Amino acid sequence: MSMTNYRNIAREGLWTNNPGLVQLLGLCPLLAVTGTAINGLGLGLATLFVLLGSNLAVSAIRHAVHPEIRIPVFVMIIAALVTAVELAMNAFFHDLYQVLGIFIPLIVTNCTIIGRAEAFASRNPVPRAAADGLAMGLGFAAVLIVLGGFRELLGQGTLFSGAEMMFGSAMDITLRPIPAYDGFLLAVLPPGAFIGLGLLVALKNWLDARASAATVKAGAIRRVST
Repeated sequence: MSMTNYRNIAREGLWTNNPGLVQLLGLCPLLAVTGTAINGLGLGLATLFVLLGSNLAVSAIRHAVHPEIRIPVFVMIIAALVTAVELAMNAFFHDLYQVLGIFIPLIVTNCTIIGRAEAFASRNPVPRAAADGLAMGLGFAAVLIVLGGFRELLGQGTLFSGAEMMFGSAMDITLRPIPAYDGFLLAVLPPGAFIGLGLLVALKNWLDARASAATVKAGAIRRVST
């Protein structure tokens, strides 16, 4: 497959069809755990691993699974991967595992993962499925991290607090960009998650509108010049 096709897949996952900003899938964990950037990073990486692994597995067995049982098979694959991720996080990142709690096993119900397995991985070869899983996973993780960082900065006045839960005690890299700022409580409460996601969606739509207008203007200039 040409590099152009891979670029299109990457653009779809990271921006054009981003799971969190466009498809609006997986909103339960997206809104619930993004109190800090590190929480978003932890769940984002877990979701990325499951999405990539499920796409690879579904694509590899797509010719061997009867259409009538494909959904139960997909769910079993996803559940097995989520169990592996949960056990690994419990073993290696126990503090972060306790913070994320129930939202790690709930990755099984993330509509993004089953949706990509059904709509893309089951209809494409392994390299394309892997590229799609990686792009969609990175796009979803990016929204988790950005939203978590935004809420943490507004709500606590810090960035990357709790980094030691993921990187060890030597990596306490908590930043306080505005030393005198103590935070705005609403940002870390559930309403703050909805407001923050709404602002991110609005920002993306505004950027898309500007890009579209610039494209139309450039096309008009070319037509006039010719």
